[in-house]
Amino acid sequence: MMRKLLGSLKLALVLFVFNFGLAKASDDPLPKKYIYPSIEMLRFKVMDLKDDEEFKFKPFENWSPLMTEVRSGSLEREVAVTKMKELVNLLKVFSESGDIGVYSESEWVFPVSGYDASSIGGVNGSGYRPGGFDFFTSGSGIHPAHDIFIRDRDQDCIDDITGKSVEILSMSGGIVVETRIGWSPEMDTRGGNFVYVFDNYTEGFFYYAHMKEVFVKVGEIVAPGSVLGTMGRTGLNAYPSRSPTHLHLMYVKSYEGDLQPEDVYQELLNSKITN
Repeated sequence: MMRKLLGSLKLALVLFVFNFGLAKASDDPLPKKYIYPSIEMLRFKVMDLKDDEEFKFKPFENWSPLMTEVRSGSLEREVAVTKMKELVNLLKVFSESGDIGVYSESEWVFPVSGYDASSIGGVNGSGYRPGGFDFFTSGSGIHPAHDIFIRDRDQDCIDDITGKSVEILSMSGGIVVETRIGWSPEMDTRGGNFVYVFDNYTEGFFYYAHMKEVFVKVGEIVAPGSVLGTMGRTGLNAYPSRSPTHLHLMYVKSYEGDLQPEDVYQELLNSKITN
């Protein structure tokens, strides 16, 4: 009984830390520098859990609500960055608290099954054009990502040679923090069906867009090569016939909550190929 009570108190502490931080940021339209409860203290509390106790807090469930606010434009940028910083810190703590693998770049897998770097759009990675991309305010005409194309002349999302669907694989390990399914041409979203994965090694996020099917759910733990879904043509940028069938792959890294795009072309070149 005492052990269960202790576990409940620890969970309450974690929830208080996270909710206090988010409430503080959202109440102050121009947040000043204030001291959050120590993330290191939270880390020690989590690591002190007994073998038969669970860390039940699920910070990955807070990504979608935050992104809803970001996409609607209801948050000032400074507030959004502050909230993202707290969320990334808690995702790190969560990753360290459980049996979640950590995979370096040398273990990463090419994200389109049966294909390799020769399928990347542009010349020597020239398709990556970050321009003035800002994760929290977006922008048109900017492409901080790589497009990876498949053999699909009739645009049915089936490989012309194998006659099969093409699997989209997680390039890194980590935690699924967002998925979207059910896209239709009437919707105004550019990415269509997609998956966001938090990579606990680099503390960044991979974005896989234009998928047909999504097989994973929020909170699912993935390793390099885990199947996320299948190649598709969903989203305003992929649905038109002028667009060859491709995966849109973006990576953003957190710098104190400010998510900045980074080019993973070299990592794609060095990644492991699957059949």
